[in-house]
Amino acid sequence: MLIVCPHCASINRVPPERVQQDPQCGSCHKALLTGHPVELTDATFERFVSKNELPVIVDFWAPWCGPCRMMAPQFEQAASLLKGRAVLAKVNSDDSPQASVRNRIRSIPTLLLFQSGHEAKRQSGVMPAQELVRWAGV
Repeated sequence: MLIVCPHCASINRVPPERVQQDPQCGSCHKALLTGHPVELTDATFERFVSKNELPVIVDFWAPWCGPCRMMAPQFEQAASLLKGRAVLAKVNSDDSPQASVRNRIRSIPTLLLFQSGHEAKRQSGVMPAQELVRWAGV
Protein backbone atom coordinates (compact mmCIF):
# COMPACT_ATOMS: atom_id res chain seq x y z
CA MET A 1 0.00 0.00 0.00
CA LEU A 2 1.36 3.43 -0.92
CA ILE A 3 1.09 6.25 1.62
CA VAL A 4 2.30 9.81 1.03
CA CYS A 5 4.17 11.29 3.99
CA PRO A 6 2.29 14.34 5.34
CA HIS A 7 5.63 15.90 6.38
CA CYS A 8 7.97 15.48 3.39
CA ALA A 9 5.63 14.20 0.63
CA SER A 10 7.71 11.06 0.05
CA ILE A 11 5.80 8.04 -1.18
CA ASN A 12 6.15 5.08 1.17
CA ARG A 13 5.27 1.45 0.55
CA VAL A 14 3.63 -0.03 3.66
CA PRO A 15 2.39 -3.62 3.91
CA PRO A 16 -1.39 -3.50 4.55
CA GLU A 17 -1.01 -5.43 7.80
CA ARG A 18 1.35 -2.71 9.14
CA VAL A 19 -0.92 0.27 8.45
CA GLN A 20 -2.46 0.00 11.94
CA GLN A 21 1.01 -0.18 13.57
CA ASP A 22 1.97 3.53 13.24
CA PRO A 23 4.37 3.24 10.27
CA GLN A 24 7.08 5.86 9.81
CA CYS A 25 8.33 7.58 6.67
CA GLY A 26 11.42 5.99 5.16
CA SER A 27 12.80 9.45 4.29
CA CYS A 28 12.08 11.77 7.22
CA HIS A 29 11.26 9.07 9.83
CA LYS A 30 8.14 10.88 11.06
CA ALA A 31 4.73 9.23 11.50
CA LEU A 32 2.88 8.58 8.24
CA LEU A 33 -0.53 8.44 9.94
CA THR A 34 -0.82 10.99 12.70
CA GLY A 35 -4.55 10.87 13.44
CA HIS A 36 -4.71 14.62 12.71
CA PRO A 37 -5.75 16.40 9.51
CA VAL A 38 -2.99 17.17 7.03
CA GLU A 39 -2.78 20.74 5.67
CA LEU A 40 -2.70 20.69 1.86
CA THR A 41 -1.95 23.55 -0.54
CA ASP A 42 -2.18 24.09 -4.28
CA ALA A 43 1.38 22.74 -4.51
CA THR A 44 0.80 19.56 -2.46
CA PHE A 45 -2.82 18.67 -3.19
CA GLU A 46 -2.55 16.63 -6.39
CA ARG A 47 0.36 14.42 -5.32
CA PHE A 48 -1.11 13.74 -1.89
CA VAL A 49 -4.57 12.81 -3.18
CA SER A 50 -3.52 10.87 -6.28
CA LYS A 51 -0.66 8.82 -4.79
CA ASN A 52 -2.25 7.72 -1.49
CA GLU A 53 -3.81 4.27 -1.64
CA LEU A 54 -5.73 4.95 1.56
CA PRO A 55 -8.93 6.95 1.01
CA VAL A 56 -8.36 10.70 1.44
CA ILE A 57 -11.11 12.91 2.86
CA VAL A 58 -10.52 16.60 2.13
CA ASP A 59 -12.25 19.47 3.94
CA PHE A 60 -12.33 22.68 1.89
CA TRP A 61 -12.71 25.57 4.35
CA ALA A 62 -11.82 29.21 5.05
CA PRO A 63 -10.90 30.95 8.33
CA TRP A 64 -13.71 33.54 8.01
CA CYS A 65 -16.41 30.85 7.61
CA GLY A 66 -18.45 30.27 10.79
CA PRO A 67 -19.70 26.79 9.80
CA CYS A 68 -16.10 25.85 8.88
CA ARG A 69 -14.96 26.79 12.39
CA MET A 70 -17.81 24.66 13.80
CA MET A 71 -16.70 21.77 11.60
CA ALA A 72 -13.00 21.95 12.57
CA PRO A 73 -13.20 20.05 15.91
CA GLN A 74 -15.50 17.45 14.36
CA PHE A 75 -13.06 16.92 11.50
CA GLU A 76 -10.17 16.63 13.98
CA GLN A 77 -12.08 13.99 15.95
CA ALA A 78 -12.96 12.08 12.76
CA ALA A 79 -9.25 12.09 11.78
CA SER A 80 -8.48 10.31 15.03
CA LEU A 81 -11.35 7.84 14.62
CA LEU A 82 -10.37 7.00 11.02
CA LYS A 83 -6.61 6.71 11.63
CA GLY A 84 -5.26 3.81 9.58
CA ARG A 85 -8.44 3.54 7.49
CA ALA A 86 -8.39 6.96 5.79
CA VAL A 87 -6.30 10.13 5.74
CA LEU A 88 -8.04 13.42 6.47
CA ALA A 89 -6.76 16.66 4.97
CA LYS A 90 -7.76 20.32 4.95
CA VAL A 91 -7.48 22.89 2.16
CA ASN A 92 -7.83 26.58 3.00
CA SER A 93 -9.82 27.81 -0.02
CA ASP A 94 -8.49 31.36 0.37
CA ASP A 95 -4.84 30.28 0.41
CA SER A 96 -5.22 27.52 -2.23
CA PRO A 97 -7.72 28.76 -4.81
CA GLN A 98 -6.45 26.48 -7.61
CA ALA A 99 -7.31 23.29 -5.66
CA SER A 100 -10.75 24.72 -4.94
CA VAL A 101 -11.39 25.65 -8.59
CA ARG A 102 -10.12 22.31 -9.94
CA ASN A 103 -12.48 20.49 -7.57
CA ARG A 104 -15.47 22.73 -8.35
CA ILE A 105 -15.94 23.90 -4.75
CA ARG A 106 -19.02 26.15 -4.70
CA SER A 107 -19.65 26.39 -0.94
CA ILE A 108 -17.71 25.71 2.22
CA PRO A 109 -17.28 23.61 4.19
CA THR A 110 -17.31 20.92 1.52
CA LEU A 111 -15.93 17.42 2.05
CA LEU A 112 -14.60 15.31 -0.81
CA LEU A 113 -13.73 11.63 -0.47
CA PHE A 114 -11.02 10.48 -2.90
CA GLN A 115 -10.31 6.83 -3.60
CA SER A 116 -7.39 5.96 -5.87
CA GLY A 117 -7.07 9.65 -6.73
CA HIS A 118 -10.67 10.00 -7.95
CA GLU A 119 -13.56 11.76 -6.26
CA ALA A 120 -15.94 9.13 -4.87
CA LYS A 121 -18.23 11.28 -2.69
CA ARG A 122 -19.02 14.91 -1.95
CA GLN A 123 -20.89 16.53 0.95
CA SER A 124 -21.39 20.20 1.81
CA GLY A 125 -22.16 21.57 5.26
CA VAL A 126 -21.25 20.81 8.85
CA MET A 127 -21.21 17.15 9.86
CA PRO A 128 -20.67 15.63 13.33
CA ALA A 129 -17.62 13.35 13.63
CA GLN A 130 -19.60 10.11 13.94
CA GLU A 131 -21.73 10.99 10.92
CA LEU A 132 -18.58 11.83 8.95
CA VAL A 133 -17.15 8.39 9.81
CA ARG A 134 -20.37 6.70 8.62
CA TRP A 135 -20.40 8.87 5.46
CA ALA A 136 -16.81 7.86 4.68
CA GLY A 137 -17.77 4.19 4.79
CA VAL A 138 -14.21 2.99 5.32
